[in-house]
Amino acid sequence: MSARFKALTHWVAQRHARAAHSCTLTAVADDASFRRYYRLNLDNGSRIIMDAPPEKEPTRSFVDIALAWGEQKLPVPALYAADLSRGFVELEDLGGTLLTDHLATLDEKAQLEWLQRAMTLSTQIAAQPAAALPPYNEQRLGMELDLFPEWALERWLDIPPPPHWQSLRNQLIRQILGQPQVTTHRDYHCGNLMVDAQQQLRVIDFQGAWQGAIGYDPGSLLRDRNLPWSSDIQRAVFQHHHQATLDAGISQETSLEQHLGWIDEASAQRSLKVLGLFCRLAQRDGKPRYLLNYELFFLEHLKQSLSAMVQRGAPNASMWKSLLEWLQHEFEPALTGALTTLKEQQR
Repeated sequence: MSARFKALTHWVAQRHARAAHSCTLTAVADDASFRRYYRLNLDNGSRIIMDAPPEKEPTRSFVDIALAWGEQKLPVPALYAADLSRGFVELEDLGGTLLTDHLATLDEKAQLEWLQRAMTLSTQIAAQPAAALPPYNEQRLGMELDLFPEWALERWLDIPPPPHWQSLRNQLIRQILGQPQVTTHRDYHCGNLMVDAQQQLRVIDFQGAWQGAIGYDPGSLLRDRNLPWSSDIQRAVFQHHHQATLDAGISQETSLEQHLGWIDEASAQRSLKVLGLFCRLAQRDGKPRYLLNYELFFLEHLKQSLSAMVQRGAPNASMWKSLLEWLQHEFEPALTGALTTLKEQQR
């Protein structure tokens, strides 16, 4: 038992007036960050205990957002206690059903209904006050995009960046900053949404919320650690999001095609970021499973976003076409070969 886990167990025991040896903390989730989650069973139910080492994962933003969004009746878990200095948080136990798993049990019609419900919730989050949140600005967008050439291309695949990378990077940033800026969860996907015992959607892992592009969260929902949804599902869900933003007054853009373009731009940026991030997790942090299991999904999402931008005649369409062709002819063959080698090494 590590000293930190022992301290966490004693904190929980003290809170509930129990002996430490009677407090069994069972791991319930793996996380790409340094946070860990445990389930604590009590006589009158159960709780989730979050362990976030403060030098690596500050908990202040999580607590502040949980309280603020909870006051606005957003479906966040109830917060029972927090020790910010040590990074210990006690939360409502929402059960174990992720929206990802729930969708896998449904037919296409029911899947569409749940995804539209998730888009409605996304719009409710977007409507929250954003002034106090960090801005998803040029510097941050650039730092994230730079993960791709540094960690995926240079450090892992040892191939040069695509032609005119800096121009591509800067143009994508300009287009994203030109979108309406709203409150964004920033990791709004089906693995961060839960279905509780009352069949209600609940949102978790929101500590990274920033003020950012309106297209970011809807793109994240459908284009994450999953095979691409059908074009019909995507269009119907994104159309639902477009109407919801109009109804909520957070966008005045009546053109669905423009709204879809915003989602594609934000999705392209996020996919490039994640392609680099998963390579960094594998090489720097010793967590190769994200790279092995999900990298090709994000490549498909990136190609899909760029293809839509080209077909729609987006600004600088020829630039996005050249990047798409480079992905298909240079990056994808190198990536699939490297993943095959890595899989063999992990056996």
